[in-house]
Amino acid sequence: MTEPIPTAGADAPRAYRAIFFDLDGTLLPMELEEFLSTYFKSIASFVAAHEVDPQAFSAGLKAGIGAMAAHDDGRTNHEAYWEAFFQKVDRTAADWDALLGEFYDVDFGKIGEGVQPNPATARAVEALAQKGYPLVLATMPMFPRRAVEWRLTWAGVDPRLFARITTYENSTSVKPKPAYCAENLAACGLAGADVLMVGNNTVEDQAFAGLGTDMYLVTDHLLDPAGTGVEGVRHGTMEDFAAWAEALPACANPAVGIDPGVVSSAAREAALAANSRVADHEVARAMEVAGAFNAGAAASAHGAFSKEA
Repeated sequence: MTEPIPTAGADAPRAYRAIFFDLDGTLLPMELEEFLSTYFKSIASFVAAHEVDPQAFSAGLKAGIGAMAAHDDGRTNHEAYWEAFFQKVDRTAADWDALLGEFYDVDFGKIGEGVQPNPATARAVEALAQKGYPLVLATMPMFPRRAVEWRLTWAGVDPRLFARITTYENSTSVKPKPAYCAENLAACGLAGADVLMVGNNTVEDQAFAGLGTDMYLVTDHLLDPAGTGVEGVRHGTMEDFAAWAEALPACANPAVGIDPGVVSSAAREAALAANSRVADHEVARAMEVAGAFNAGAAASAHGAFSKEA
């Protein structure tokens, strides 16, 4: 059952002005490692069939993932990825925009053909939208927009319900860095206290709590990489969350003018300064866990391409 988070004087939720959602393992009932393995094998087969050297592409993909995870220089993740990618891959080896556009339009969509969405997910999202809560998809921004739209479709959710969707094109940081959380608050013009973050990862998603957001951890596919548990945090299954969302009042003061694009560095820094209450050691621990995940993803990518070579 859902556990209420302690609040000052009452167990009632805050008067949220926007709801942020994680995607994989939260809205989308998919095991992340299984998805990544299937994705890497699919793109490996695709590039090999189009006469791209899979070993070189593997090295470029690995470098790009590492660059997105590591950079803190204000570039978009898209810029960081492709700069690192082309240090390993011949820029003229393919029409990259057309080639990967075709992959994400067609082949990527096939990865989710067997996914069974949780009906409670659509219930929750649609209930919140109908109550006037602006919705932000705060998913790990390492994919292009088309891939994220596909994943929402697999979850049974209409991408058009979201005022902002984080992708590698519009994000300059990644979870669980405070800068990622801050740029999404800045895009909404909100303080952390105005937001509910709904996720399934006690490190990546709960990083938002360091900037003052309320939290709801969905436990169907809970990830607890640091072993912190969920005590003291509102949590429950997606079915629990849907019922909880349906019981919320209408949004009395919704955020307006949410920016779907890249947020300026000045706005991001201002949001971080205004909202951050996360301790340095907590950031360091979160980054260590995230770094291990990103290294694992890069290694999985390399392994997938090596098998196809």
